[in-house]
Amino acid sequence: MQTVALIAASLPGLAALGALLFTWMQVGQAGKELRIFEHGQITSRFNAAVDNLGSQSMDVRLGGIYALERIMQDSSRDQPTIVSVLAAFAQRHAGSSTKSLKEPLAAGRDDLRPKADVQAAIATLARRRPERDSGSIVDLTYTDLRGLRFTGKASINLPEADLSESDLRWATLSGANLRKASLSYANLESAVLDGAYLRAADLMGARLVGAGFTGANLREADMTCGGGILSETGQEVEPAFCVNLQYAWLDDTDLRNAKMSNADLREANLAGADLRHADLTNADLTKADLTNADFRGAKLTGVKLQDAKRTGARGLPREG
Repeated sequence: MQTVALIAASLPGLAALGALLFTWMQVGQAGKELRIFEHGQITSRFNAAVDNLGSQSMDVRLGGIYALERIMQDSSRDQPTIVSVLAAFAQRHAGSSTKSLKEPLAAGRDDLRPKADVQAAIATLARRRPERDSGSIVDLTYTDLRGLRFTGKASINLPEADLSESDLRWATLSGANLRKASLSYANLESAVLDGAYLRAADLMGARLVGAGFTGANLREADMTCGGGILSETGQEVEPAFCVNLQYAWLDDTDLRNAKMSNADLREANLAGADLRHADLTNADLTKADLTNADFRGAKLTGVKLQDAKRTGARGLPREG
């Protein structure tokens, strides 16, 4: 009798436990169905946005770009795909730098900039959260980005982006995060990168004539020569192309540990720059402004310093 009574007393509790388990299973199933529905919604939105990118209408293409940005904000797992889509779109619609670099660039071209949809695509890439990229990179190689600029104080997050051999003449990238970005053989003539973060960036063989880097961080950046073209026998038939920083503004720039061997720095402004432990082997600093620059620990073998302004500079060999 006691056993029967005990079982009878336990029945309400077992029933409640069973009801709770059933409810939990229902909630789990409902949550699974909701996730499937949400993924389906995102897929539909993604397909519609990509279709808009192929429209002949500029307004429709812009709508597609902003729709992809919203999806990227809502779904971190879709960000790598969207990054690839937007970068490919920008490359296609901007045109090739192989063609644009054949065109001379007149001074004062304030009206020069990419088309609105290209600008919007790159601005969307620059506003994304890079930590969600899952190994994908912003590939803008061989792209005509002359006059690229960002309005207001918009953040420019393009770390590890590949801009190799792109045409960035007259671009404005002040304050941009270009850490470890590849700008090898890119043309940045007259570009503005004041305050940009270019630590460990690859600038090998880049053309930086008249570019502004005031206050930029170029620590550990690679600005060495690119390799020349080799014949089938392994002999160099065309000379290596070295980074050209002639007339560049590098005042107050952090260039510690930068690799700048053979760089052309004639008449560049390096006033107040920190070049400690930089490699300037065989660099040409003729007529450069080195006022208050710090060269302590730098490699200066073969460096050319004719007529350079050396007032207050530290770590340079004595004149004569």
